[in-house]
Amino acid sequence: MASSIKIILRKKVTADEKYPLVIRIIKERKTSIISLGHSLDEKDWDAKAQRIKKSHPNSARLNNMLSKKLAEANDKYIELQTNNTDTSSRNITKSITATKQGTFLKQASLYLLRLKSNGKGNQLSADTPRVERVKEFLGGSDINFSEIDVPFLKRFQAYLKGTRKNISERTIVNHLVVIRTIYNQAIENNLVDRKHYPFGKGKIKIKFPESLKIGLSIADVKAIEIAKVGDHPNHARNLWLFSFYFAGMRISDVLRLKWSDMQDGRLYYKMGKNAKADSMKIPDKALPIIEQYRRDNPVHDLVFPDLETLPDLNDEIQVQTRIKTRIRKNNEQLQKVLEEAKVTKAVTMHIARHSFGNISGGKIDPKMLQKFYRHTSITTTMGYQANFIHENEDAALDSVVGF
Repeated sequence: MASSIKIILRKKVTADEKYPLVIRIIKERKTSIISLGHSLDEKDWDAKAQRIKKSHPNSARLNNMLSKKLAEANDKYIELQTNNTDTSSRNITKSITATKQGTFLKQASLYLLRLKSNGKGNQLSADTPRVERVKEFLGGSDINFSEIDVPFLKRFQAYLKGTRKNISERTIVNHLVVIRTIYNQAIENNLVDRKHYPFGKGKIKIKFPESLKIGLSIADVKAIEIAKVGDHPNHARNLWLFSFYFAGMRISDVLRLKWSDMQDGRLYYKMGKNAKADSMKIPDKALPIIEQYRRDNPVHDLVFPDLETLPDLNDEIQVQTRIKTRIRKNNEQLQKVLEEAKVTKAVTMHIARHSFGNISGGKIDPKMLQKFYRHTSITTTMGYQANFIHENEDAALDSVVGF
């Protein structure tokens, strides 16, 4: 049992020279405090009865609030104890505090705030509109987590299909992933019993639809290399080719590269997506590109100038926002290169990665590809590369219809 859960007048004077009312939780000699948002003169407090004296003008209303808060605290402790959950003073306090934010939209706000605090700019910009779609579906009201059940999620999926023109299955799944993430956050904060969880076997199963990955051929890449274009398209081409020459390095990592990352003919860098670090030989074809960007005192020591106008590269939200903008602008310029090169396939910066996968095909050992791609799991590499290896299927097809 908790040693005590009591309402006390904290002996810490506020700016208006009053004393704050708090719930004090003591368990195994450890104390936690929860503010109740009200302060009193010491003369208006009956410490023994844990009540506000009638001398206070709002004593009846405030005493009713105190009784309710004390009952909630004791109920939460009993719930944790019944579920064999950690009943330390800290966890009881965490559970009581979380109860104030125990609805979906309140937890969603906390989720988005944490993304911002952790510098997850890309995820924040992607998940914010997904939370907005849930708000729209709810019509402005909030909802308890226990009400988010299988029928609710199916209605939400139907709503997305009915209100979003040409919405893809992947987009719908991404919305469900956000709801699941926030639901898991609520479970972690003891806001809802796991028995209500609407995801998993026999419920809503989240499965990402397979996407078609198409890369360029050697002929396409050669045409891009020799296309005659102006300065801005040339910069976009340089970024694309640099990514391709370095085994499909993600463009976000290309834009972050610094001159100090290149030493003794090798490039050392840490991939932003999973923080995996390694080095690669600088291919001969990349050297002319690098030389185009040699300049005195480059801002932030950046190889490419796209992020130079940012005041602080440690501000992840700003950096990710700028990267997103620069990728869009460079994709627009890349289209001019494609027109000149007479490449008719749909190409963006990310297609450099697919193109490396397509041209490498089955030529490189999967473990080496895993190293190139910076994949954590070889299974990820095998699944990714399977998009570009077609020899067996082609031969099998020809064996039947090639007569």
